[in-house]
Amino acid sequence: MTVLQALLMRAFGRPQGILGRMGGAIMARTNENFGVWVSSLLDVGPTDAILEVGFGPGVVIQRLSALAAEGHIAGIDVSREMLKQARARSATAIRRGRVDLRQGSVENLPFTDASFDKALAVNSMQVWPDTAAGLREIWRILKPGGKIALGFSVHSGQSGEGLTDKVEAAGFKNVRMATAQNGLCVVATKPDQPDRAINQ
Repeated sequence: MTVLQALLMRAFGRPQGILGRMGGAIMARTNENFGVWVSSLLDVGPTDAILEVGFGPGVVIQRLSALAAEGHIAGIDVSREMLKQARARSATAIRRGRVDLRQGSVENLPFTDASFDKALAVNSMQVWPDTAAGLREIWRILKPGGKIALGFSVHSGQSGEGLTDKVEAAGFKNVRMATAQNGLCVVATKPDQPDRAINQ
């Protein structure tokens, strides 16, 4: 990893310290509209339970909390700095028990099987240490019929090549790619009666 790549990772990939605080402020501004588009692809209902992986500064968490006004929103992020920023943004909803934000990794989600209706990740999957393991974990925590949306803005550096294959390999069905001027998103569904996640 070059010095520039290391700095970018500390600011945006796995935000830490002063660079992480600056990166969080930048992401809150630049990713908000893209995050709104990605969340719209999930057709969020008022009582949905939704998980965001890699919630960053928490702007999408706020959006989901408004859309699922009678539901429950949870999030996981590896960055302590992002956890701090996101918790500050959703402090009231957290106090009311509607939002639950934790530090952790997608490869080991601290949630029970089939506990969420929807899950999403915005500009996150490209920095997961093990993409296949992360997708299997999301498959596990989704209810049968649950939907996943994996969004990548033009700034993420992620191409669309091979993305749908990875999602299908994790056991998801109805996999499709949606595109917008500022990025792309893979949307898929966990089967209503899944046998198991593939490659477990």
